[in-house]
Amino acid sequence: MTARPSWNPSQNHSDSRVRAVLGPTNTGKTHLAIERMCAHSSGMMGFPLRLLAREVYDRVRAIKGDAQVALITGEERIEPENARYFCCTMEAMNRTGGNHAFVAIDEAQIGADPERGHIFTDRLINARGREETMILGSATLEPIVKQLIPHAELVERPRFSTLTHAGQTKLSRLPPRSAIVAFSVEQVYAMAEMLRRFRGGAAVVMGALSPQTRNKQVELFQNGDVDYIVATDAIGMGLNLDLHHVAFAALSKFDGRRKRRLTPAEMAQIAGRAGRHQTDGSFGTLAGGGTRNGASLEFAEEEIYAIEEHQFAPLTKLFWREAEPRFDSISTLIGDLESKPQSDVLTAAPRAIDLAVLKRLAEDDLGRTVRGSGQVRRFWEACCLPDFRQIGPDNHARFVARLWQDMADGYIGADFAAARIAELDRTQGDIDTLQGRIAAIRSWAYICQRPDWVLARDEMAARARAVEAKLSDALHGRLTERFVNRRTTILMKSLGQDADALPVTLEPDGQMCVEGEPIGRLDGFRFVVDPNATVADRKMLLAAGEKALPTILTQRANWLLAEGLGELELSRGAIRWQDRTLAEITFSANSGPEDFAAPRLILARDISALPEAPRTALEAGLTQWLTSQLEPLEPLRKLAEAARDPEAGSQARALLHILIDARGVVTREKAGLEHLPKEMRPFLRKLGVTFGALDIFAAPLLKPAPRQLLHALGVDKRPLNPSMLPVIPEAKGLPAGYRPAGTQAIRVDLAEKIFRAAFDARGKAQEKAGKQRNLKFALDLALPISIGLEEDNARRLLSAAGFRVQRARSLAEGAFGPPAPDSWTWRPKRAGDDNPRRRRPNAKGKGAGTNNKREDGKHKSAKHGKGGKGSPQGRPQGKPQNRSKKPDTGPAKASGAFDALADLLR
Repeated sequence: MTARPSWNPSQNHSDSRVRAVLGPTNTGKTHLAIERMCAHSSGMMGFPLRLLAREVYDRVRAIKGDAQVALITGEERIEPENARYFCCTMEAMNRTGGNHAFVAIDEAQIGADPERGHIFTDRLINARGREETMILGSATLEPIVKQLIPHAELVERPRFSTLTHAGQTKLSRLPPRSAIVAFSVEQVYAMAEMLRRFRGGAAVVMGALSPQTRNKQVELFQNGDVDYIVATDAIGMGLNLDLHHVAFAALSKFDGRRKRRLTPAEMAQIAGRAGRHQTDGSFGTLAGGGTRNGASLEFAEEEIYAIEEHQFAPLTKLFWREAEPRFDSISTLIGDLESKPQSDVLTAAPRAIDLAVLKRLAEDDLGRTVRGSGQVRRFWEACCLPDFRQIGPDNHARFVARLWQDMADGYIGADFAAARIAELDRTQGDIDTLQGRIAAIRSWAYICQRPDWVLARDEMAARARAVEAKLSDALHGRLTERFVNRRTTILMKSLGQDADALPVTLEPDGQMCVEGEPIGRLDGFRFVVDPNATVADRKMLLAAGEKALPTILTQRANWLLAEGLGELELSRGAIRWQDRTLAEITFSANSGPEDFAAPRLILARDISALPEAPRTALEAGLTQWLTSQLEPLEPLRKLAEAARDPEAGSQARALLHILIDARGVVTREKAGLEHLPKEMRPFLRKLGVTFGALDIFAAPLLKPAPRQLLHALGVDKRPLNPSMLPVIPEAKGLPAGYRPAGTQAIRVDLAEKIFRAAFDARGKAQEKAGKQRNLKFALDLALPISIGLEEDNARRLLSAAGFRVQRARSLAEGAFGPPAPDSWTWRPKRAGDDNPRRRRPNAKGKGAGTNNKREDGKHKSAKHGKGGKGSPQGRPQGKPQNRSKKPDTGPAKASGAFDALADLLR
């Protein structure tokens, strides 16, 4: 008998409508395919896992309705009569696409898998949609797609988020929303048990679990009931999780033939689960793991680069097997299945378990009884039963042999199938026992789905699915009980009824543990019971923590005073540590100004559990630390001392109170200068008070340190510019120490510098012009521009001080030479100039005032042209601008040095 010729890619039909969407994980390829399928009149999608097929089925059903969407897998078949959209596992998918308008093949790179690759390769070559075909997979598939489907459109999609290497991490220091990947059941259970002890629990995902159990475990993680998940490499395919970090507990696995290191592409498939959508993710290894020779578990530099940059060696071969063999005889069938393809990019698939079972049974007496193409086809379909129990070819062949004997001459009886299903309908036993039953019932669910194997197929299939769901729920309960909710035997024995005997320890991350089992944590000096504790355990855990608190808090207080003072911060009028208040700060105004240098602390309730001696030491240490932190406010303390000095005079003390109340800066209009004799100004200047053209301020208090400190103490609640920059953009709330200048704001001491330079320029011009009225003079704006003001904003700032600019005319047409400079004039501000209702422009565009008297604080240079560098300080003052003089009631009463400041602090 001649051998059947193997497939040749030149035989493939038209591929002009094929689009290959390739890229790493988290690129939205599957989401794009779902959108495209729903846009067509019909469609079919093939997936690598029943779990993923079910997830997409639910999404499409929500869009198109139950009656139009079908789910077809080896163990489950939901097919409405008028279904137009089909979600299938790759083995259950129609190999040509079923004549649907749209066809998609997900994770097509699995064609390189020795066990299942030939199925994916066959669908890649043959499954086509009438209107559109979409191939989804890794970028490593690109060269093979170009050779097998030359006219396919290639689309590359970048990853939505960044994936970065985070190095090694201890199990106890894993960040929340992390996954640990192991490659054996024993290691998965060990990691989950340790996470339960350190972090209160973990979800478990393994390939041996049923899809229902995996879904429930994933839901446990997604809902936030646990912050960690332990999984095998099954997590790398078909699971969309809200993960931030993936930690590898091993970098090698047994692939069925040998133990080998994962390839970079396999590492990336798993690590890519971290960082979904726009959230960045990280990957690394678990500290403590390693090889037998003692080498630590680490990624190689080239592996890290490949994973982060999504650069992998392209696939060179896909596994292929004849998808339509001849059934003339078993030997002919085996010959076709072992035939080789006539293509450089395809290679014969290794012996999969279905072919291994066929060849074993063909050598037995059972195989010799199979005659005729119908029997051979039926026998081959029996050999294709998946090995859900993972028992190997020999044991699985014996199961298939018994199955064949039951159905060789017809159907399996409904009573026989029902009895086998009923035997598995038991939820007793441990995790391993339930896993074995689930594997067995999945085999029967597959058998009952076959159209010609079991009588009463629909009823038996429904029974099998119900038992699988029941066992899956029981297994989920066992996993949750073991790895999430149950307290370990050690903890329960240690707790008992005697909380005094508990060996409580404090971990570096703040966890309080009893023999490694967390009972709560310390947030600052406050004990918080473990939130995962049951209601019955909470009282014992709280008692255990409170009994151990005095000793543990004493240790924490000693460490804080010796090493942790650098972690303290002043915020909202309190000393805070680890986002918790240690002490509120108050200032007494009754004992004298020295109280400001030694403020009083009110310790938080959290510290009340400290014994008296360490509590007193902590209070003294915090007070000493606070005293050193308050040194930048020394200028304010000196002002307060002077405000209590009787020899300063009531008028000067009143101004000092106003200045303290304004936190070091006050405008001249609000300073009450009409009550201050000019003889007192030298006294105030010695204290650091500057009498500016527009503002009265204490220049030392305009530095960043005192401004930040006043804001942190809650004394100054105005907006803060932490660096006290010279010029800042105009903001909705003007920061303390600034005055507006058009679209910018300038620090008041620099504004005063600009005003002084302007008055100096006017004074020099006055000396040359004599007693000329309405003197015009030139003013260089280089200084304000060098400080950072824009030219227009510099003019607006000078305008606030009474300077008016008259722009020079531009050169006539055809004239040459330098442009004429702008000319400036100055007039003192009049009462009501700050009131917009009183300002009315006259015919010449100048402001019209109602009072021509000079204001208090007019510079001497405006009249005499000399003295004091143009500053208003130290010059004779004009009469106050009061139309109806009010009776002088004297300066504000000052009952103490810190009355105004203490009121603000309170």
